[in-house]
Amino acid sequence: MHCTLRFSRCVKFLQTQDNLMRCVRGVAAGTQALKFDKLFREREFQSRHIGPRDHEQLEMLKIIGFKSLEELTNAAVPSNIRRDKDLDLDQPITEYELVKRITQMSQKNKVWRTYIGMGYYNCCVPLTIMRNIFENPGWTTQYTPYQPEIAQGRLESLLNYQTMICDMTGMEVANASLLDEGTAAAEALGLAHRHNKRKKLFVSDKVHPQTISVIATRSYSLGLTLEVGDVFSVDTSSKEIAGILLQYPDTTGAIYDYQKVVDKAHADGTLVCAATDLLALAILRPPGDFGVDICVGTSQRFGVPLGYGGPHAGFFACHNKFVRLMPGRVIGVTRDSDGNDAYRLSLQTREQHIRRDKATSNICTAQALLANMSAMYAVYHGPDGIRDISKKVHHLTTVLARGLQAAGHRLHNDYFFDTITVTPTQSLKIIQDNAERHEINLRYNQDGSVGISLDETTTPNDVNDLFKIFEAKQTVEDILNNDSLDEKNLTNSELKRTSAYLEHPVFNMHHSETRIVRYMKALENKDISLVHSMIPLGSCTMKLNSTTEMMPCSLPGFANMHPFAPVNQAEGYRELFGQLEKDLCAITGYDGISFQPNSGAQGEYAGLRAIQCYHESQGNVDRKVCLIPISAHGTNPASAQMAGMQVEPIFIRKDGSVDLAHLKEMIDRYRQTLSCLMITYPSTNGVFEETIGDVCDLVHEAGGQVYLDGANMNAQVGLCRPGDYGSDVSHLNLHKTFCIPHGGGGPGMGPIGVKRHLMPFLPGHPVIDPANGQSNDTAGLGTVSAAPYGSSAILPISWAYIKLMGPKGLRKATQVAILNANYMSKRLEKYYNTLYKGETGLVAHEFILDVREFKKTANIEVVDIAKRLMDYGFHSPTMSWPVPGTLMPEPTESEDKMELDRFCDALISIRGEIKDIEDGKMDINVNPLKMAPHTQEQVINSKWDRPYSRELAAFPISFSKIPKIWPRVGRTDDIYGDKNLFCTCPPILPPQQ
Repeated sequence: MHCTLRFSRCVKFLQTQDNLMRCVRGVAAGTQALKFDKLFREREFQSRHIGPRDHEQLEMLKIIGFKSLEELTNAAVPSNIRRDKDLDLDQPITEYELVKRITQMSQKNKVWRTYIGMGYYNCCVPLTIMRNIFENPGWTTQYTPYQPEIAQGRLESLLNYQTMICDMTGMEVANASLLDEGTAAAEALGLAHRHNKRKKLFVSDKVHPQTISVIATRSYSLGLTLEVGDVFSVDTSSKEIAGILLQYPDTTGAIYDYQKVVDKAHADGTLVCAATDLLALAILRPPGDFGVDICVGTSQRFGVPLGYGGPHAGFFACHNKFVRLMPGRVIGVTRDSDGNDAYRLSLQTREQHIRRDKATSNICTAQALLANMSAMYAVYHGPDGIRDISKKVHHLTTVLARGLQAAGHRLHNDYFFDTITVTPTQSLKIIQDNAERHEINLRYNQDGSVGISLDETTTPNDVNDLFKIFEAKQTVEDILNNDSLDEKNLTNSELKRTSAYLEHPVFNMHHSETRIVRYMKALENKDISLVHSMIPLGSCTMKLNSTTEMMPCSLPGFANMHPFAPVNQAEGYRELFGQLEKDLCAITGYDGISFQPNSGAQGEYAGLRAIQCYHESQGNVDRKVCLIPISAHGTNPASAQMAGMQVEPIFIRKDGSVDLAHLKEMIDRYRQTLSCLMITYPSTNGVFEETIGDVCDLVHEAGGQVYLDGANMNAQVGLCRPGDYGSDVSHLNLHKTFCIPHGGGGPGMGPIGVKRHLMPFLPGHPVIDPANGQSNDTAGLGTVSAAPYGSSAILPISWAYIKLMGPKGLRKATQVAILNANYMSKRLEKYYNTLYKGETGLVAHEFILDVREFKKTANIEVVDIAKRLMDYGFHSPTMSWPVPGTLMPEPTESEDKMELDRFCDALISIRGEIKDIEDGKMDINVNPLKMAPHTQEQVINSKWDRPYSRELAAFPISFSKIPKIWPRVGRTDDIYGDKNLFCTCPPILPPQQ
């Protein structure tokens, strides 16, 4: 009977061609077939993701004094938190099987023609941009451009983005993107509050509902009063209102002249912010022309897929006088050591990693990859192309409006761009039934009206189908033959745009595909990314982003879904969310997950707000103190401040661990007002602290909660779970531990995991609540991001990673990450001191190299080593954080022994160069480190006058020659760039005569 069953299963197995070879293996191996197949599955993707081969792992283990990964794990991870059984996850599947499974899942999403609008629109993504940027690891795997000399390509593209935003909005300065329109609007009103210190905010009731909800959440936590109403009736004469937010065009599609509103607000010292639409501004008078102070919005419809809500680049633009209060990253033009123009991140002293709880915001991850796509969309189409697209959308909308009016439907809009709101003569039920038959989604409002938003992809046939839904008798052709369309057309009104835009040559010279491809490739070649070498950034976890994991992001079923489409059309997404939530709960020990936070910093904010809402539900409204170790990420205190908390620092000991005595003292001092402890584990200093369980117990005993920063989850997956040893909530950096790429500075995802008692306080949403699919913005802590599930389109990456690795693969990945870090620390110990180690003499997945002594012995600072590493072909480790004057490498599990050795050899060689300075063999001021990095132009220049050879400058070690990665500019002058702020494309100067 047993043999018969096995044979019948084998016959069934053979029915699919892809299983043929597996079955042949089974027949050949007899009773070992299942074991072999299981081993094959476990090793297939795991062996591609994990860098060191098995024999290399044994060599590395021997060097650091261990015989196996398990022995290393037992020594490195405290026994009181270590988990020895497998995670409750599915067994791994092959890459081929995963592609079939995720494709089938995506096809469960019904991608109907959707005219819902509300800030989200279909667009024609140029396939050359999709292929060469969105699907290209040379663009997706770079880090944030904190080392500008090897990031000139994406810095130039982001400067194009800033220029595009300034041109379209009529503003003077823009940042390099924010997370989405809703959070950008909240940041704008936050800037107004910081500017004039007033405590009241006013938002037009015609702003998109998700934006209003995000602002309401932010306002409450900051102790600000929010009023929502008719923007034409707002009274600013009391001089209590910090800022006004209006939507232009508004959420119903209507366009008004807001000049009088702006003038009255300014007379009373109130700032005016406008949420606006870039494509509309191609033919509509820009907000800058009528005095608006701040413009925000999303650049999604400039060449970025809908993605069920994200990732998309939010934009933020303002006048120069607000630039030092502006949140987010700003790309500026400075000069390099040779006096040439160079791009860099400007005004970094505003950022949270420096100013902590005094920062302008907690923003860490932006949306650089998507901003680059939108910038390239503008480069590709140019001003004429953008204007043509805008006119086409507007004229089709005008045709639609004429046809519906002729059929007797009441049009709400006098002037509009792409969106109209109508009250139909038929019942809403008839309209809905007709729309469903045509597989079309419309916006159905509570007052019985219907919103219709057209976009770049809309055709005359689509408009004819809309006429059928509303039982209008005319066609597009009828209207075009009988109506001039001049009346109420923006291009013939006083609301039309008269100013030029996108005049810089970059937007006027790359319109053929040949030119645009060469331009994108030229920029890509100026940057260092994971396609070149390891990027060993402590706390940032730059690991493999596999092609198989990335592929699902481009599937139409995931890419083309509107975030507010009916939930029964998004069954594939909901299946994905459910499985990923289950897996992440199994990995972390939490009971619930919210995917709404679309960055790590957003996750911090959401988690802290959940804690605050929990305390308030218990009647403990005074619990607002947040204890944070001084070694914490800068986003931690910044997020706590945004959540309305009082930040109190906790000291650390000389070994880098939390000072328990000081923690106990602070807990006793704030026992009645303690909200939470915010801590990173393993510690920010790269050590597994033995006392983490005791720390959690101390906080809980005092009535507080524990927020565990998930930045270092890559050292925990499969080995220990925060929910088991006492944490109540964590954010998970999916763009770190779970393989979403960093995208040159974003996108990121920061979902939060919570214990059961915090689940009622997870984020809600006014359009589609993540918990139940219904409208609900009063549940939980409110709304933290514009889309219900954050940047949904990149969640398949993390889902795929977990499914491909399985429980054993994930555990081994963590073990190898710890092995790689300890191997590097051991290799470097004769040359550099590892600042902190655990009680067993081991580090976790990252470690801190102390280079401060070289300032005294050789006049060499940490920045000199960072710049010199570029000449060796490497990006620097995290610099001067968490300890000033140090380097913090994190190798990750994806780098093999050869790459680890190359990086170690580079650092050892640099130590030798420092020794030559110490011994007087090299000049203390003019040497390869002080003059680094060295460009190709410098090395081939006939005026070489440095007291060291060109070969030492450019090819300091044999492996730096093939391939040579050249920094494109010399060392940038940061002080000059901040003093001479220039944040749009510099003019192309005529050649000198």
